[in-house]
Amino acid sequence: QRQFVESGGGLVQPGGSLRLSCKPSGFNLDFEKIGWFRQAPGKEREKVACISPSDGETYYTDSAKGRFTISLDGAKKAVFLQIGSLDVEDTAVYYCATSSYCGTYVFEGPYEYWGQGTQVTVSS
Repeated sequence: QRQFVESGGGLVQPGGSLRLSCKPSGFNLDFEKIGWFRQAPGKEREKVACISPSDGETYYTDSAKGRFTISLDGAKKAVFLQIGSLDVEDTAVYYCATSSYCGTYVFEGPYEYWGQGTQVTVSS
């Protein structure tokens, strides 16, 4: 079964940082575009950022620009999401999935191979 496995979440104080990891299970990332998403309590899941391994292009939603950095490890075995200056509003379950479209100006589905997510809680 193809899916992603997310990790790296936890309880962090406001102003702190985290690096989330997303690893594929049952497939590789050579030809896939990968997106990070999050779902806060009581809210719909929203896009955060995506990356295209074939050309390195990335896309960030307006709310993610400046504090979020998506990256790929050199062996294309994992995708990371670095989050800085965490705020309580960043509290959410963070997921990754493949994305049909990802480029400098686009981040659109369909999305597949969702993982179980990793919980990020920002609290003092």
